[in-house]
Amino acid sequence: MARPVGTVTRGTTNPNRLRRMDRWIAATHGAELRRAATPVAVDLGYGAAPWTALELLRRLRAAAPRTEVVGIEIDPARVAAARPYACDGLTFRHGGFEVPVPGRPTLIRAANVLRQYDEEEVAAVWERLCARLAPGGLLVEGTCDEIGRRHVWAALGPEGPRTVTFATRLGSLERPSDLAERLPKALIHRNVPGEPVHAFLRDFDRAWAAAAPYASYGARQRWIRTIRDLRADWPVRDGVTRWRQGEVTVAWEALAPRA
Repeated sequence: MARPVGTVTRGTTNPNRLRRMDRWIAATHGAELRRAATPVAVDLGYGAAPWTALELLRRLRAAAPRTEVVGIEIDPARVAAARPYACDGLTFRHGGFEVPVPGRPTLIRAANVLRQYDEEEVAAVWERLCARLAPGGLLVEGTCDEIGRRHVWAALGPEGPRTVTFATRLGSLERPSDLAERLPKALIHRNVPGEPVHAFLRDFDRAWAAAAPYASYGARQRWIRTIRDLRADWPVRDGVTRWRQGEVTVAWEALAPRA
C-alpha cells in the first residue's frame, strides 16, 4: 500500500465545532449532492475523535438523504479508534491528500488541516484535492476556533478557488477583523497592508462602525446593514438568508493574494 500523502496533525476536535461550515455546505451544495447518483462526502483529517464526521453525515443527509460520508485520517490509530462509530452511511479510512475512496467525491471538507502546513504548500494541496472532485464537486477548506464561534473557509471547485466565507457567532463579535486570526492558510499571512484581504477587513470594520446605530436592533441587524454597505465595493456572493446566519461570502478573486 502506498504511503498516505501528508503529515499527522494535532488532531484537536470538539463536538459541534464545525456546525457553521456544515450548515453552509448543506445550504449551498445540497442540490448538487441530491443530483449525484452516488453522493460521497469526505471528512478529511477529522482528528482524534470522529464527532465531526458523524455530525457531517447527519447534516448532509437532512439535505441529501443518499449522501455517504467517509472519514479519512492519516494517523492509523485514529482510524482504529473511530471505526466502532461507523454506521449506515459512514465509514472511516486510513489516508491523506490522495483521498483513498472509489471514484470521485462530490464533497471534500478539510477543516483545521492546512493550518498546520506552510503557506507555500497550500496551492499544491488544493490542486491535488480539486483534481479528486467529481464534476460539480466542492472542496471546502478553512479554519475555526476551538468551539466553532469564528470560522473562515475557502470553497473550491474542480477548476480552483471560488469564494471565501466569513462566519461568526454575532453576539461574541467586537469587530469583523476579529475573524482575521481564522483566515485559511492561503490568506492568513496576507493580512498586511497592500494585500486585498487586508483592505477587505479594513473596509469591513469601517462598515461595521458606521452601522453602530443598528446595534439597538440587535447584532444581526447591524451585521446585515454592514454587509449591505460592504457590497457597494466588494463582490459579495450571497444574500440576506445567509447574512442572518452570521455569514458573508465574497468572490475569491477579490481577496486572492497578490503574486
